[in-house]
Amino acid sequence: MAKKILIVDDSKAIRQSIRFVLEQNEYQVLDAEDGLDALEKLENGTVDLIITDVNMPNMNGIELIQEVRGKDAFKFVPIMVLTTESQYSVMEKGKAAGATGWIVKPFSTDKLLAAVRKVVG
Repeated sequence: MAKKILIVDDSKAIRQSIRFVLEQNEYQVLDAEDGLDALEKLENGTVDLIITDVNMPNMNGIELIQEVRGKDAFKFVPIMVLTTESQYSVMEKGKAAGATGWIVKPFSTDKLLAAVRKVVG
């Protein structure tokens, strides 16, 4: 059965490009435009991986990670942070919140797939 991945980014172009790459590699994809939208999508079932941006309106990626980690059903779901942020302080906040790993934009298709496969197979 295909692994289900939730992409959370306020950029529709980024969501579409990640969706395209993942679906070409037989992953099932859900997407959300911010943290609040992501939490709504998660109410309808579980996912195998969450890929989230950091800087988003309504609820940012760090807040989303904290919310997700507070829910029993999602305590162990891997969360990859996708961002242009390469500052150490932001990475530290992500790790402290419970992020599993980091993908810095811009990223190559190969780099994205390697990170996803490493985490969910």
